[in-house]
Amino acid sequence: MKPSFYLLLALAAQCAVADGLGPGRPGPISPQAVSPDPAKLMEERIRAAVASFQGTVSVFAKNIDTGKSFELRADEPVRTASTIKLPIMVAVFSAVEAGKASWDEMLTLREEDKVSGSGAIREFPGGTKLPLRGLMNLMIVVSDNTATNLLLDRFTADFVNAEMDKLGLRRTRSLRKVLGDRNDLKPVPTGFSKAGLIESNRRFDIGVSTPREMGILLEKLAKGEVVSREASREMLEVLKRQQYKDGIGRRLPDAWVASKSGALDRLRSDVGIVETPGGRIVLAITVDDMPRTDYSPDNPGLLLISDLTGIIIDGLGRWK
Repeated sequence: MKPSFYLLLALAAQCAVADGLGPGRPGPISPQAVSPDPAKLMEERIRAAVASFQGTVSVFAKNIDTGKSFELRADEPVRTASTIKLPIMVAVFSAVEAGKASWDEMLTLREEDKVSGSGAIREFPGGTKLPLRGLMNLMIVVSDNTATNLLLDRFTADFVNAEMDKLGLRRTRSLRKVLGDRNDLKPVPTGFSKAGLIESNRRFDIGVSTPREMGILLEKLAKGEVVSREASREMLEVLKRQQYKDGIGRRLPDAWVASKSGALDRLRSDVGIVETPGGRIVLAITVDDMPRTDYSPDNPGLLLISDLTGIIIDGLGRWK
């Protein structure tokens, strides 16, 4: 596997500093004299990238091994899009751990359960029985919308929110079931949680959170504090198999990234953990209010998320 672009940048910077002493060169040079403070440089680079971008950008990032962090609008509520499937996965694991469900439990797909958008279960005939674990895997790995709705029917959005409350994440709410993609929406939204019935939450579609709360959830996962140590490990392994890696994972080795992405017409979101040589970094980035709809892999929001990921790894990963 080729070394990552970001790692090459970091190594090149280190070599440039180390090369300050040699034949015909001046004596030792203080690193502070040739290299700006990485925290300040990172913030300047992020703000420059955001300033030139058409849209609203919200960021929370933290190196959980050093404690260093960066935030931008980290406490403002954002539309989660499919990143709400991470809290739903947590709730399913919690139900199984508590004996309220079994991974071998079979759920029956009905024709009326099928929704458009990401995923493949809608291609199965009505009456197909699907195992709980398989539905959970498909909800995360290929962001299957129909699998998500089957799980919300089984456990409810209110149960998801109660599990978030246990973790202290009271602003992270599953609001309702998925309607499908923009070209083939279900006519009437269903599966509302209590929070989803609040009029001011309607604008958030299927879920709402903040970058900080998503970051906290990811940090707890990385530390084995969600449901149980073994359940946390299993959830991270599922996130590593997630297939939509055009944001955080765009220029990184697959082994480094455990993430869940989300997309709406004018929004791109990605939350994840990146295991770098400089520490484990949690990232929660949302880009909203983009001026046009673009579902290509080169959506400007995805490119920005990738760029910000590199800047953050370069900054937070180097601090000692």
